[in-house]
Amino acid sequence: MYSEKVMDHFQNPRNVGEIENASGVGTVGNAKCGDIMRMYLDIDDDGIIQDCKFKTFGCGAAVATSSMATELVKGKTIQQALEVTNKAVMEALDGLPPIKVHCSLLAEEAIHAALWDYAEKHGIKIEGLEKPKSDISEGEEDEEY
Repeated sequence: MYSEKVMDHFQNPRNVGEIENASGVGTVGNAKCGDIMRMYLDIDDDGIIQDCKFKTFGCGAAVATSSMATELVKGKTIQQALEVTNKAVMEALDGLPPIKVHCSLLAEEAIHAALWDYAEKHGIKIEGLEKPKSDISEGEEDEEY
């Protein structure tokens, strides 16, 4: 059901924890399935993400997508991090079962929420970044999880 990469990131998640005095922190959840994801970014003066950590309360797929998302944004510019989509997270994990695709959306939104927090703290606008929803189940059709 799950790819080897999903299992690996679930059993051995990368970048778990918090960053003290993080440049940006974003928390998103999905009220329907109960997953909550918090992403911490450490961004240097050149706009490069030096470090990224996460804390996730949720299923194995939520942990795996969080872990992979941190790997995908580390070392990237703010703009490159903004381009990390749920599709990119799923591809990097060699796919997710259809019933777990929402977990990759959570990872994408957590990155956006942390970038939004960073922009707010620094009084800047990040081109292409919209205010993220704190609950990704808002506006979704009633899907079964």
